Parts: sequence; structure tokens; C-alpha cells
Amino acid sequence: MRESQDEKMNNNAENHPLSIEISLFYRLREENIRLVVVESEEKLRISVKQKAQEGDYSGAIALLDQLIESHPESAIDYNNRGLMYFWQGQFFQAIKDYNQAIELNKKLDQAYNNRANCYMAQGNWAEALTDYETAIDLNPANMKAWLNQGITLRELGLYDLALENFDLTLTISHRLQGRIYAERGYTYYLRGDWNCAIADYHRALSALPLTDKYRAYRQKVQEWLNQLINYSATG
Repeated sequence: MRESQDEKMNNNAENHPLSIEISLFYRLREENIRLVVVESEEKLRISVKQKAQEGDYSGAIALLDQLIESHPESAIDYNNRGLMYFWQGQFFQAIKDYNQAIELNKKLDQAYNNRANCYMAQGNWAEALTDYETAIDLNPANMKAWLNQGITLRELGLYDLALENFDLTLTISHRLQGRIYAERGYTYYLRGDWNCAIADYHRALSALPLTDKYRAYRQKVQEWLNQLINYSATG
């Protein structure tokens, strides 16, 4: 079957060196634009992290607003903005963002853990425990969820269950080991097992990093330890 005159002309035009060069130019331009956008978003995310570390949560939220406007389907951006609202004490707004993150990605364990923290701050213990359990089911290596679940059980006065939780957490991973020892120690203290508490406080101080991030927490554990030692000395 012969090509028509128009088909021949179209084929010749497509194969013309100038047409190929123009096509390549546009493809390269589109790729460059895409790379610029990706680089810009990466810089935004770095800036979000920096502002969060500096305590400028409003600034971090403003940057996350831009990211969400560009990518309304990004569950992690909603999760991160919710975290900023949580640190500002805006629990209702934080939960709203966590709900949206979970709606977009029902397997995002961080969002369940973070929403549980909001529920815990509001005193909604049952909702918090449910979300911690979901986070752990989705990701058994989510040590923050394990730790927070133990703290919640302790707040409810369920000391034995809290201790079992901390014991199990210590067998899963060495991450957050210092904090787990400290929180287990405080649970022993509340249950009246002072010797076990003192031993765990010592373990915690040995395991906690000597960094600015943990300075305040180390100081709190040291105060817990000193308090018990003083009680023991005067008792």
C-alpha cells in the first residue's frame, strides 16, 4: 500500500534534522524545569526541618502550606504540618492534618503515632491506645509508638502492663534505649519498686546521648535519680 502525499510530507517533516533538534530542545527544557522544581521542593523541606529545629513552627507551617498546595496528595506533608501544629499546642488543627494524612495513606504509621500523641495530650486515652496499637501493627519497628504506648498505660495506672510493654520494647531494638530505661524506671518508682527505679535511671543516664537534644531529658532523669537517692538516705 502506497503512502499518500500528505503522509510522505509528514514523515519527512518529522525526520527533518531541525524537527528532531526542536523536539530534543523541548524535552530537555521540560526535564530542566522538572529538576528545578524538585530541587526547589527539596530546599523547602530542608528549610522546614531547620525552622522546626529552631522552634519556628509558624515558619515551618508556612513552608509546608506551599508544599501541600503543590502536592495536595502528599500524606507525609500533612503529617509533618500536623506535627508543627501539635508542637504549637493546636491539637484540633493537628488532628485534622493527621486525619487527612491517614486518608491519603492508611499505612502511614507515623501519622497514627502522632495523632495518638494528640489524643493523649487531650486526655483521650482510649483513642490514643488504639492509634498506638495501629501504628505498631503497621510497623513493629516504630519504637516511638512502643514507648508512647507504655507511657500511656502508666498514665492510666496500669503499671504492670506498662512494664511489660517497656520490657518487650527493649528486646525489639536498641533505639531510644535510654528513654525506655528512664520511663521504665519512673514506672517502677510509681509502683513503689525504688531499687529497680534507681537501677533503670543509672542505665538511662549511661545510654542517653550527650547531645543538646537530650540535655533537658538527661537533667530530668538525673533529678528523678537524686530524688530517690535522697529519699533512701533519709528513710
